[in-house]
Amino acid sequence: MSKKSNASETSGVSRRGFLKGIGVGTVATSVLSPAAIKGAVARDMSVVGPDDVSITLKINGKNRTLNAEPRVTLLDALRNRLDLTGAKKVCDRGTCGACTVIVDGHPVYSCSMLAIEAEGREITTVEGIGTPSQMNAVQKAFVQHDAQQCGFCTPGFVVASTAFVRKHPNASLDDVRRG
Repeated sequence: MSKKSNASETSGVSRRGFLKGIGVGTVATSVLSPAAIKGAVARDMSVVGPDDVSITLKINGKNRTLNAEPRVTLLDALRNRLDLTGAKKVCDRGTCGACTVIVDGHPVYSCSMLAIEAEGREITTVEGIGTPSQMNAVQKAFVQHDAQQCGFCTPGFVVASTAFVRKHPNASLDDVRRG
């Protein structure tokens, strides 16, 4: 017997076995999914969507109610439904920070969170941190030190920095560098 035929005998899963497994898995999934849904409904679990649902968000200390599909992100709800345009839509995948808001004291990329997930939580946007006439310390520092380039992403950076300062009020420069 050659080395090639010996290796194929001991390789473990054959192509035919793999394809059979995929087929069984697919059939099982298609059969079980409707049953699982019926079971959830039978247990009186509410399923939302795909149509608009009423969502109440506590933003900057005030309850705001809107109607949106369950798939709408917090960023899109803020900007398009509630006219809070401080958080910016730049990368739309949670990497740049321009859409940062504070949720329950923690910085969150609002493009990566569904609006419906934010119900019942404390949300702070850049609009709730300060105003042009009454800026908070972070906003003043950004202005004083010209800490922006074009300024488009600056609100997200101000929000993230504010969350850090709130969590670490006596942070040293080394603490800030470490994040």
